[in-house]
Parts: sequence; structure tokens; C-alpha cells
Amino acid sequence: MKVLLLSVVLGLLYAGHGEAQLLLKPFSGEWKTHYIAASNKDKITEGGPFHAYVRHIEFHANNTVDLDFYVKSDGECVKKQVTGVRQRIFVYHVEYAGENEVTILHLSPDAIIGSIHNVDEEGKETDLVAILGKRDRISYLVHRRFKRETRKRGIPEENTVNFSDNDDCPEE
Repeated sequence: MKVLLLSVVLGLLYAGHGEAQLLLKPFSGEWKTHYIAASNKDKITEGGPFHAYVRHIEFHANNTVDLDFYVKSDGECVKKQVTGVRQRIFVYHVEYAGENEVTILHLSPDAIIGSIHNVDEEGKETDLVAILGKRDRISYLVHRRFKRETRKRGIPEENTVNFSDNDDCPEE
């Protein structure tokens, strides 16, 4: 049984073109931001480019992913859409507020934890960790994993914003 599992994992790692991406297709759909932590908190406070209320993620067979979200500008929700291009399995390049390397750290039917390494237009680097969920609440274990990922990146706990409590942007 272990050999079979290892074969599947190796097959995913070496999958050509869109095969590995097709395995992500079931995770396409409606999502919502629960928490974002950042090494530079200004990036995630209201008015910051990553103060983002995610609404939809769509994985495509052509090795891209579309992300629909809102940001707030002067208290108003402004709809945005970005496309990421797969660099390797679970890693995407996204051009938004600079250059970003987005890595999926945890993926389950109910939650996604991702890290973002952002280099903005001035060359300033920021590390972010975000947790998205399908439901209004996330599990204790997923939240604990999110906290562990923020600590690994040296992001202080006070640099975490809870988006679940202040999400008043339109639903999709």
C-alpha cells in the first residue's frame, strides 16, 4: 500500500502540463478569507493591497488559477481579479501589487492555507500567510497550522488580521 501511495505522490510531482492542475479542479469554487498575517502589517490593514476578501478560486487545466476578491478603498469594496501561473506543483506566480510567489501549504475540502512572498514596486519584501475557508468557521487544527506557519516565517501574532469579523463586501 505504501508503494502505491508513493507512486501517486511521485506521479503528481512529475506530472506534465495540466495533469497535476486537474487534481486541483475540485477545489475550485467559493471561498472566503478568515485570517491574513503579514511581516508588514500595512499590507493587510484596510486600504492595503492585501486587505483582501476572497470570494472565488478557479483552477484551470492550462496551469493557471483565477482568484476573485474585494479590497476596500475609502470604505468601499472594490472587486479585483488576478491570474496566477503555475511555476511548480502548488506554487504560482501572480502579478499584483508587485511580484508574488504564492505557495499552497495546506489544502482540504474546507480550508486552504497559503503563503505569499511579495516584492512590491519599490522592491520591499513582505511575507504573508492566509487562511481561506468554505464555511463561516475554520477548525481548531487548521487555525493551529496557520499560526505555526506564521511563526515559521517570523510574523508576530499581532500582525494577524481577522477578516471573518469585518467582512461586509458582497457575496458572489
